[in-house]
Amino acid sequence: MRFFIVHELHGVTGPNSGRLRIRADRSLHAVQSEALAGALSSLDGIHGVRANPRLGSILFFYDSDASRTQALTLLLGAADTDGQFDVPAHPYRAEISPVRGFMPLLRYIFVRPFLPLIARTATSILGAIPFLLKGLTSLLHGRLSVEVLDAAAIGTSLLMRDFRTVSMLTLLLGLGETLEEWTRRRSMASLTESLALNVESVWLLVNDEEISVPLAQVHVGDLVVVRAGGSIPVDGEIVDGEGLVNQSTMTGEPLGVLRSVGASVYAGTAVEEGRLVIRARHVGDGTRLRQVVKFIEESESLKADIQGKFERMADMAVPFTFGLAGLVWLLTRNFRRASSVLLVDYSCALKLATPLAVLTAMREGARHGMAIKGGRYLEALNEVNTLVFDKTGTLTQASPKVAEIIPAPGFNRDEVLRIMACLEEHFPHPVARAVVHKAEEEKLHHAEEHAHVKYVVAHGVASSLHGKKLCVGSRHYIEHDEGVDLSVLDAEINRQAAMGRSLLFMCEEGKAAGMVAIEDPLRPEAAHVISKMRKLGIKRVLMLTGDDERTAKAVAAKVGITEYRSQILPADKAQIVQELTNEGYKVLMVGDGINDAPALSASHVGVAMSDGTDLAREVANVLLMQPSLEGLVHARELGQRTLNRIHSNFVTTMVLNSLFLLGGLFMLLGPGPSALLHNMTTLAVALNAMRPHLPAASPEGHPVSKE
Repeated sequence: MRFFIVHELHGVTGPNSGRLRIRADRSLHAVQSEALAGALSSLDGIHGVRANPRLGSILFFYDSDASRTQALTLLLGAADTDGQFDVPAHPYRAEISPVRGFMPLLRYIFVRPFLPLIARTATSILGAIPFLLKGLTSLLHGRLSVEVLDAAAIGTSLLMRDFRTVSMLTLLLGLGETLEEWTRRRSMASLTESLALNVESVWLLVNDEEISVPLAQVHVGDLVVVRAGGSIPVDGEIVDGEGLVNQSTMTGEPLGVLRSVGASVYAGTAVEEGRLVIRARHVGDGTRLRQVVKFIEESESLKADIQGKFERMADMAVPFTFGLAGLVWLLTRNFRRASSVLLVDYSCALKLATPLAVLTAMREGARHGMAIKGGRYLEALNEVNTLVFDKTGTLTQASPKVAEIIPAPGFNRDEVLRIMACLEEHFPHPVARAVVHKAEEEKLHHAEEHAHVKYVVAHGVASSLHGKKLCVGSRHYIEHDEGVDLSVLDAEINRQAAMGRSLLFMCEEGKAAGMVAIEDPLRPEAAHVISKMRKLGIKRVLMLTGDDERTAKAVAAKVGITEYRSQILPADKAQIVQELTNEGYKVLMVGDGINDAPALSASHVGVAMSDGTDLAREVANVLLMQPSLEGLVHARELGQRTLNRIHSNFVTTMVLNSLFLLGGLFMLLGPGPSALLHNMTTLAVALNAMRPHLPAASPEGHPVSKE
């Protein structure tokens, strides 16, 4: 026997603590599993031990490196081969093999008929014991659950000495568990890969100067600078600055938490506002992977409402089945007829098929370039009827370019571009990157002479250079909030707006310094996607932008949108989404920037583009991992088809099991055929839940036409 380290999380309760999952290369006997769990629990610093003999899995928590070593040494002694632990390249890859789970079926078909009667009887009884114990445990805890019903059905067959039915029941129940566990593992593996953080470079503070370095070059003790909209790439302690940190990937809390000097922050969280200087404690891919694995485990708990509804219905069906079986026995005094009723229930299929359908859909979404962060958002994708787009970076390509630089009278063109690039390079928005790229093209290098750059939420950026206050941002920010007169640029503003270009302004000491015209091509698929979404049931499509009326109207007309709002602030976006919600609309919001985060959070489903800011990707419920809006269509189709399949599985379960119950009541079906038909229906519904919804995906994640 060999053991595999499936995955491990460090720093769970302390710097050297952690959680470790071990899996054997085969199933464990119940006695063997209990013995290993008991031995581990007896070690100092080991607690929370949980063992699953059927899967050969052991999970435990440790308080220190020493206790971890003791636990692994104990398990090494239990191995009967070379006594080595294998660490798979991917934390779930060693788990994924459905073949072993179907071995009992092969043994039942090809081996059991040739065994002596006493051997068949013994194997039936031994196979039934784990299910009887699970039912008894549930009953002792006061729960009349599906496990109690399974145990009652198996126990009834044992009392009638119907060992063939016992073997069939244990076999089919085991296959159902195998299907669910295999699908869950495969889904979690795909999602883990899909949602891994994509941080390529970070800003380090070295000798009071900020330099950009690849993440791989960050070491423990380095000072990492993270500004608004950036993802925190390391675990560490804040040594300077304060800000709001979005920790939803770790805690599920959607609101930002204020963090200042001395507070700890963790990789995978995002800065909503402020600037933080963080001394790194833990760095590297391991830290990022641990945070992603933790997030994935939490996202699995975000069940769709319909899943919870069917699980509650399944639990309610258990006493109904017991009551019906008892009533049949009282009326007929026929134990065999009562047992035929007991062997058929609605709960197995209801509890198994719905989570399988949800997990399968989430996994399929990952293969098609959609990271859906929980089952509830699949259901929400089916329910939405209003589509709201932010313009820049979503309807337009996330690669805007600087078309023109227009200085105000008395200012130099190159100096305007150089200063704007100097301020904007600290922020990850596509428009900011366009300005920086233009300065690099023109070889306008600059020294970091300005003071700390301040991100003014929902407006722009502000700083000072040689004692002069500088502001860069939208027209609303410069003209209304800063009170700067832009009339000297009116002619150019009108000319650029007529061409549908976005404008970025700069002022110095309260005086207009110039502006940059940004040309951001529309995504070629935008008009087709909007048309397709309307055909898929979207009743209302709305575009939100900070551009002026003429620019907004020109862009909306090109993509087929008739309703738009121009010159709005990010706070207005969230307010508009909330107003739509109050009117009874269910909103799907698509955005990519820091300022879209409040609207994404306020919507029924928030969708972020892969090339958007870290904060938008963290806050969104669905992440499109390909730079195309086509993923919206696939997400909508996936949500609709998943819910349709769940409903069809529900109808199938209710109709067929009702027929089987009637067959048992009128003695048309005996206990054996009743059990077989019921469990085969459960497996069929489960397999139907696992069928793909969308066309096959290419290795890059794009759907491939079957034509």
